[in-house]
Amino acid sequence: MVYRKFSVGISLRILAITALLFLAVWLFLNQGLVLAPLLLGFAVLVMAGEMVYFVNSINQKLARFLDSIRFADFSSSFTSDSKMGTSFREVNKAFNEVMEVFKQTRAEKEEQMLFLQVIIQHINTGIISFNSEGKIGVINNAAKHLLQIPQFRNISDLGRLSPDLLKEVTEMKPSQRLSFKVNPSITLIIQSTSLKMGGQSWTLLSFQNINAELQSNELEAWQNLTKVLRHEIMNSITPISSLVESLRTIIDEDSYVQQEGFLIKKEGFQDIQEGLDTIANRSKGLVNFVNAYRDYTNIPQPKKELVSVPSLIENVCNLMREDLKSKEIFVQKEINPENLEIHCDADQITMILINLLKNSSESLLNQADRQIKIRAIGQGDLGSLIQIEDNGSGIVPEALERIFVPFYTTKKTGSGIGLAISRQIMNLHRGSLTVESEPGRRTVFSLNFR
Repeated sequence: MVYRKFSVGISLRILAITALLFLAVWLFLNQGLVLAPLLLGFAVLVMAGEMVYFVNSINQKLARFLDSIRFADFSSSFTSDSKMGTSFREVNKAFNEVMEVFKQTRAEKEEQMLFLQVIIQHINTGIISFNSEGKIGVINNAAKHLLQIPQFRNISDLGRLSPDLLKEVTEMKPSQRLSFKVNPSITLIIQSTSLKMGGQSWTLLSFQNINAELQSNELEAWQNLTKVLRHEIMNSITPISSLVESLRTIIDEDSYVQQEGFLIKKEGFQDIQEGLDTIANRSKGLVNFVNAYRDYTNIPQPKKELVSVPSLIENVCNLMREDLKSKEIFVQKEINPENLEIHCDADQITMILINLLKNSSESLLNQADRQIKIRAIGQGDLGSLIQIEDNGSGIVPEALERIFVPFYTTKKTGSGIGLAISRQIMNLHRGSLTVESEPGRRTVFSLNFR
């Protein structure tokens, strides 16, 4: 409607100017008049100027409206502009309505931003964002309280708390998660996320102190370990103590005092021999248990280097070839991409893979079709994955939750620390070792490297 009135206004002005020009020319040529054409010419100039002013006013109004939007200045009002006549009141009204919508939208966004800021400051998880230059964008009260750094303007200020923590944080990849012990009272779980905002790359870090949870888990772990130690020690000490009492009884009942010393009956002597053999075996078993505990608690820090996954898997298969061949087990290898590489301690990861292959081969003994799949997959920013899958007897759900507990085993022979050590090695690599199993169908152990 407004556009139509504007077009009509311009058209009428053009027609009026054209008519006045023709009339002036006609009066001058046909009537020989001079003054009248001059007056008409002056009128044409006035109308042309008025039309230019008319158009310029529209342009200025539009420019002022667009500038208000551009600079987010929604305080402007167009209702007082009445120089252009009543036909443009609708324009003023439309402009004001649009400005009001923008004003409400900005107010809503400011409210949402304020709400988000309140939430960020209220949560117990520490939040820090910094750009590619290290400049801090957002930091909440939880982060300040947790890190105990009063003036936190650049991510390099984190080095005042711990240079090692600063190094770990700056080297983190997107979606990576790591744990770091700052001091006896602070153990941090740190997660990283990357985003782009305002044409800049930003890194968002979340910090959470899990020291209380670790202490609780540590207490539970010590209680479980104490139960295991008590069980193993009692299993060895109780029969030894009982045998010692029995041997003393045998000596008392089956021995005779002679001038040269004591004389023991043959049957009693044989019982003593058997008892001493039993004591020796139980003592040896207890020593082996203690050695296994020592192995579990003395795993060295991994010496990481860039390792070719195909070469790593090929080396493991060569070491296990004869054992797998004797058990008629077929091994299938899948590696994608073919040149996949991971940062790891090759010797430690080889030990894990050998242990998993041995477990898989033992679970296949009662199967007619014996297959093991070794699968390696590169997942970009999510890291790399190595899986050992077999179609053996599987693991029952009750045992699935406990197979990584030290000294727990479902086999008649074995120390029960192989999987516990394997998981601990993966934790030292800042990765994880997980298992999925469908009894009677398949079992998959997954090594996740990040």
